[in-house]
Amino acid sequence: MLNRPIRNTQDFLLSNYFVEGLRITFGVICPPLILAHFGMLQYGMTLSLGAICVSIVDTPGPMHHRRNAMLITIALLFIVSIIVGLTNKNVIFTGVILVIFSFIFSMFLLFGNRASAIGVAVLLVMVLSIDDIRPWNEVLLSAGLVLCGGVWYAILSYAIYRIRPYRLAQQVLSDSILQVAEFLRAKAKFYEEKVNYDKNFKALVQLQVDVSQKQDEVREVLFRTREIVKESTPQGRFLLVVFTDMVDLFEQVMSTYYNYKQLHDQFDKAGILYRYKLIINKISYALDDIAFALKTGGTPIISNTLDKDLLSLKDEIGKLEQAESAQYNALGIIALKNIEVNIENIVQRVKNIVSYFNKKERSKIKNGDVDVAKFVNKQQIDLKILIDNLNFKSAVFRHSLRVSIVMLVGYIAAKSLAFSHSYWILLTILVISKPGFSLTKERNYHRIIGTVIGAFIGMGILHFVSDKNTLFFILIVFMIGAYSFQRKNYVISVLFMTPYILIMFDFLGLGTMAVARERIYDTLIGSGIAFTASYLLFPNWEKEKLKEAMVNTLKSNAEYFRQVIRLYFEDENDITSYKLARKDIFINSSNLSSLFQRMFSEPKSKQIYIKELHQFTVLNHLLTSYVASLALYIKEHNFISVNPDSLKLIADHTTFLLSSSVDNLFYDKEGINNVQLIHRKNKEENVLHADVHENTTTIIEEHFDLIQKVAYDIYKITEKINVKNF
Repeated sequence: MLNRPIRNTQDFLLSNYFVEGLRITFGVICPPLILAHFGMLQYGMTLSLGAICVSIVDTPGPMHHRRNAMLITIALLFIVSIIVGLTNKNVIFTGVILVIFSFIFSMFLLFGNRASAIGVAVLLVMVLSIDDIRPWNEVLLSAGLVLCGGVWYAILSYAIYRIRPYRLAQQVLSDSILQVAEFLRAKAKFYEEKVNYDKNFKALVQLQVDVSQKQDEVREVLFRTREIVKESTPQGRFLLVVFTDMVDLFEQVMSTYYNYKQLHDQFDKAGILYRYKLIINKISYALDDIAFALKTGGTPIISNTLDKDLLSLKDEIGKLEQAESAQYNALGIIALKNIEVNIENIVQRVKNIVSYFNKKERSKIKNGDVDVAKFVNKQQIDLKILIDNLNFKSAVFRHSLRVSIVMLVGYIAAKSLAFSHSYWILLTILVISKPGFSLTKERNYHRIIGTVIGAFIGMGILHFVSDKNTLFFILIVFMIGAYSFQRKNYVISVLFMTPYILIMFDFLGLGTMAVARERIYDTLIGSGIAFTASYLLFPNWEKEKLKEAMVNTLKSNAEYFRQVIRLYFEDENDITSYKLARKDIFINSSNLSSLFQRMFSEPKSKQIYIKELHQFTVLNHLLTSYVASLALYIKEHNFISVNPDSLKLIADHTTFLLSSSVDNLFYDKEGINNVQLIHRKNKEENVLHADVHENTTTIIEEHFDLIQKVAYDIYKITEKINVKNF
């Protein structure tokens, strides 16, 4: 625990965020430094502009996607720089160009995040060129320099990738494992006395969102990188098998959800629950070591006390079982045993992952039996998608129209105020404007806080530090910080960026205090315009996406359940379909939880069904956990169903309940349907023979009942929702 702050710092310095910050800083600072020696600093600054714009699209992903995006961006930067440079002498014509380009490039959001980044990069060069009035020959020269700066950065990025082609995959995989470790620590908190269940559950759901996002990022990098998937090198197979095992491990962690309040009521005095917390935390630290080893190339270490702790825990459970009374009832003891067995299985999975780091074992790793191509979403660039979204029903269309209008308002305001750097107003509007109100509000808050604090820091540095060498060193530090945190923590990124810009302006002899004040004013003006427009001008509220998110979650949970019960009732099973269903439920439940959190930052009048949505989110999380438990029981033991009719009937009814819940969200209800639960008859005949304790059979049957009960509760929640409000 004492070493955790140091380890966290080391993890960040070895992460892709910091490497990205170093790469962008090097790409941006080199041209002006080199050309300044030849008296051509201005040309160097223009080259840096091209490098900065191209770096925006160089986000984690397969190299051929990054390369194609950078090449498209370079071409568009060149074209737009020429168009804006040749037309910016006329204010009216510039306003028209600004509106048209803002709309067109904002619509790029339709084709995914990387395409959206291309649009942002092109709009950035437009904004920074809008007041730069030059003769036509200098416009062509400037556009050529922007193109060369973009090419320089693209070559730099590609060269770094070719030197270490697996580095990005190692970093994103490491980050995803760290998130799973955090998820485990949140699980461990449920075993603390006097735990705040609601608060911890909300934290757990948010961490589930983070894990899902990180795992999706890993899929994008691993499954689309040709060196990993097609060439099938030992290193590529190693990364693939670690990731697939980590997804299996996360499923196992997800399955360990119990009625913690009942456990505390029974066992707090015995003190055994605290032992569970300690063991789970040790497992999380083992995952931290695995993540760290991926970045450093070392070998992770598992605590040698884990096995002893598990044996000691078994003994303690045995003592409680022998002292069984009204206080320690059979169901409570069974729950403790199941948690302990699940922890044992998790520990074994961790040991398996650690074994892959052994070079001899790594060479024995074989290709998996899953078609990885099915696990990544293909984004089509189709003109028909654009045409279909040219209407007010499309959130992207409304966003693009809003951005174009707001950019025009910002341009008029900038011209009216006649500030020296009025393009900062447009720049603020560009980076703050997001498709949804909640995201715009959050970005607006972060931008203002980061700018104001950063401006004061920058002014303080320039007031007390006069040595140019020291200032240059500080400039580099702030540049690295700004670019390292731009995807990780925006407010910190802006906090670093503002002093870096002020110091840069000081080097250029353009003043400091006046520039700082102007940057604050422009930021406040741009933020005010963008935020007001997000509320009044074609707003996109989260409730508009609520039905789609709920339906997707229900459908994916139902499909996950169907794939799991196939393991029980069918001889042949498609492992790829099962894993696809598991991936989909993790992603869709993550999307629903994110939507729910964003809705809280919107006006009260736009928050619909908050209570029902909270219950719906919790119930779907429980449903996923119980289905995951059911999957693990059948995968880890060779059960044979002698008389499965009763359980099959419950499984079919559960599927019917989930399907009916979807119908409830699509169609308005005239009355409440009389749907009931199905209870198992002749339970003693429904025996699942296995080479495990008889209690396991009871737990299997109880899980079928539990899943049906949760599906029924979800059905009743959807009955309360009126589809007309969507």
